[in-house]
Amino acid sequence: MTFGWRVYGLGVMMLGLACLAFGDFDPGQPVSKNFPARTALAFGAFMVVAAAAVEWRRTTAFGAAALTAYYTLFVVIVMNGRLLLTHYAEFVTYENIAMQLAVAAGGLIIYAGAARIDAVRLTRLGQLTFGVCALIFGAAHFVYMNLTAPLVPKWLPPTQLFWGYATGVGFLAAGVAILTGVKARLAAILMTVMLASFALLVHAPILLANHSTHWNWSESAVNLAVTGAAWVVADSLNIRHPANARHLSR
Repeated sequence: MTFGWRVYGLGVMMLGLACLAFGDFDPGQPVSKNFPARTALAFGAFMVVAAAAVEWRRTTAFGAAALTAYYTLFVVIVMNGRLLLTHYAEFVTYENIAMQLAVAAGGLIIYAGAARIDAVRLTRLGQLTFGVCALIFGAAHFVYMNLTAPLVPKWLPPTQLFWGYATGVGFLAAGVAILTGVKARLAAILMTVMLASFALLVHAPILLANHSTHWNWSESAVNLAVTGAAWVVADSLNIRHPANARHLSR
């Protein structure tokens, strides 16, 4: 792997640190209001420790496995599954699940590459999962264009609406490419670049304008984590022989 797993770890670590700083659960990890604040602190600390483990090569597999299990079992199934049962008619529910599942997919691919096992199936599962998430991201741009377009800087030509639709198409094209295997690595690379541009053009200005809300920090952090996940997907698609999977962590 190149630098993608580092970006992924930093993004998740930023999410955990935000939970600790604001003493609350990440907005993308909905829980009952009856949960005590100390529980949020415990989850935040776990995310920080697991993400730090991802950053250290000797513990990368352990940290990635922990984050994959946490995001899949607790965040997607337990936390967001509860909302799916009551808000299944709202597309934002699926978008939020896709965001968390993309982080889980990145963790799975990192684990597959670092655990020194025959991880072709795990890697492919992570790629397919991420591809589905990309489709949902793209659809969300069209469903919520009234919220997407205003996020584009007004000075960026030709119009905010143009870039809202263009990035939506970009996500859809990346998802189709990753799922079908047609120009999949190029699509993952371009999606990584697009997500990185969101950090510079959208999330950084929002944070500079208002850095006192948990939501703004969370949105920036999850974008960074998903950027890292997309980078990891691109790296994994560069593997041409199953045996090479064992050399990812070297």
